[in-house]
Amino acid sequence: MAAHTSPHTDLPVRVLTVDWDHSDAETLRAEMSDEIRPRYAYLEDELAARGLAPHVVDSESVHRTFVAYVADEPVGHAAVRWNAGDLELKRMFIRPAYRGTGTATALLHAAEAAVREAGQPRMILQTGHLQPDAVRFYERSGYHRIPLFAPYHALPQSNCFARNLH
Repeated sequence: MAAHTSPHTDLPVRVLTVDWDHSDAETLRAEMSDEIRPRYAYLEDELAARGLAPHVVDSESVHRTFVAYVADEPVGHAAVRWNAGDLELKRMFIRPAYRGTGTATALLHAAEAAVREAGQPRMILQTGHLQPDAVRFYERSGYHRIPLFAPYHALPQSNCFARNLH
């Protein structure tokens, strides 16, 4: 993967492909859950009562997982998984101290490259309605809104996006 220089640290951001169960990937996903869970706690009981878990990722569906590093520190995570016939961006997360450094863009570009390499014409994604910074980032990055797609029909306030990559 190409290295990007982080404007806040003057150190390059390296994006590496790792296994889904790589320890740095697991740590970053846990941090993401810890940050996001309080925003959506009110939905957890409702979804559980309906037997729904739209955010669960089956590791067998994961096409590629990426971890971004500054020096040797893991600072960001993204994965792409198969969702029906599309590749979907999942678990995009940047540690707070590294937001605004180009790390998200580097991860997004790595995910898009994986989608292109898989011969897919577009990448899809979903982000929550309480994540306006994510919505702005995806819109600035050329993503356009699309109708809800499975399994996010259970979350009607979701923001779903796609970007044509060919």
